[in-house]
Amino acid sequence: MVFKSPYKEVAIPNVGLVSFVYEQAETYGEKLALIEGLTGRTLTYAQLWQGVRRVAGNLAKRGLKKGEVVALYLPNLPEYALAFHGTALAGGVVTTANPLYTADELAYQLKDSGAKFLVTTGPLLEKALPACVKAGVQEVFAIGEGEGATPFTELLQEADPPHVAIDPQNDLIVLPYSSGTTGLPKGVMLTHRNLVANMVQVVGSGVNLHPEERVIGVLPFYHIYGMLVILNLCLYKGMTIVTMPRFDLEQFLKLMQDYRITRANLVPPIILALAKHPMVSQYDLSSLKVIMSGAAPLSADLAQEAAQRLGCLVLQGYGLTETSPVTHVNPEEPDKIKLGSVGLPIASTECMIVDLSTGNPKGVREEGEVWIRGPQVMKGYLNAPEATAVTLTPDGWLRTGDVGYVDEDGYCYIVDRVKEMIKYKGLQIAPAELEAVLLTHPAVADAAVIPNPDPEAGEVPKAFVVLKPDIPASAEDLMDYVAERVAPYKKIRRIEFVQQIPKSPAGKILRRLLVQQERERLQA
Repeated sequence: MVFKSPYKEVAIPNVGLVSFVYEQAETYGEKLALIEGLTGRTLTYAQLWQGVRRVAGNLAKRGLKKGEVVALYLPNLPEYALAFHGTALAGGVVTTANPLYTADELAYQLKDSGAKFLVTTGPLLEKALPACVKAGVQEVFAIGEGEGATPFTELLQEADPPHVAIDPQNDLIVLPYSSGTTGLPKGVMLTHRNLVANMVQVVGSGVNLHPEERVIGVLPFYHIYGMLVILNLCLYKGMTIVTMPRFDLEQFLKLMQDYRITRANLVPPIILALAKHPMVSQYDLSSLKVIMSGAAPLSADLAQEAAQRLGCLVLQGYGLTETSPVTHVNPEEPDKIKLGSVGLPIASTECMIVDLSTGNPKGVREEGEVWIRGPQVMKGYLNAPEATAVTLTPDGWLRTGDVGYVDEDGYCYIVDRVKEMIKYKGLQIAPAELEAVLLTHPAVADAAVIPNPDPEAGEVPKAFVVLKPDIPASAEDLMDYVAERVAPYKKIRRIEFVQQIPKSPAGKILRRLLVQQERERLQA
């Protein structure tokens, strides 16, 4: 059966993202849009809108044409909005990269997305410049000091934006990278309509955002959760965003206290710290009204513990990069929140639970793969028609790769994953990527990587390794080898040496068998 949203259908404006987000910018005027938490540097809505228009004009002067890609390789800064929305206003497409990426990881994304320009910061140029040379990027802009790059301030010189006709239904706005249900990261093609629709859907589904609110921008803007739910949705609603370049508990608590933050979009590892860390008691977080959790499962016990300690609502939502991202959310009403559930389908969204073996729809409280249909579902994966065909059905359903069920009231519960990716503190890690790195080590004959439960991170990568008989290597040797070649969050944290890796007759690694064996061992 199809589980429909309890909220009424929403009308989606047929406009480009920037026109939608900034429709009230002039009205908000001198109201603070963005505050850099660590320095107190600010951008008002008037300054932000002027800056966005100038960035668009200067990018166009430098030859950016409609549909061409600009990469953002940045931590959370006020300039993120200038670069993101300036690119979009010029008709460009933004691809967002994790600032922890190595030069090789960044080069892969730049080349795959066909990026023409890159915006970064001075300290990241050491990795950004060689990546851009390798990928053929034309020009690099740096925020702050940095040799070998054009100062970002040149994009803020006086210039009028070009007049670009946007087709919201078909024109791409962003290419975030996701591993999907398997394999290496792929560019997720999201249109202007996808993002505009998702903002309208969220607002129409009991999420009560108000212009006087202050939200903490600690979730990375390169990730679809921070990008849509904080950077775009909160600016659309006229709120003030306080940015943090990276998570540090003491700084986070101080900013929450000093800026009287009212709303926090977080991931379970941060909520775990808020529920249990003794340092939290040293700060006044009484202004906090709502914590929204996403990107990884939040247990009912942890949600309750955090809510009781902080005296605020703690609720959970659900989504994927491929759904722009939100598909489910709990209502912001205490008597309608179901702890442990990801909530109800948001407005104009359908959900179906599908049998893993037969593909038949399931009923209430029957487990199966969660499928989603709605205007927020991606156009497809860039340069990957086969992966797109596996993920999207001909009639518009997106296979999430997550296993769940729906209760009698329409609330969805996520209980497992079909897909192979690892969720470390809400960030995706593709096992295939780590296996490929391991196999370049001279001592490794074969390898498989799976998610391993971890109380703080949710999951960490664990590798099963078959060594060559004549070349010795320790677990530490291999972990160090991988750590030098991938972003820090992707590091392999545990290694087990085995005689062979279980595989199908076609040679595919049977990761689910390894996952099941690991679960049984942990339970024993």
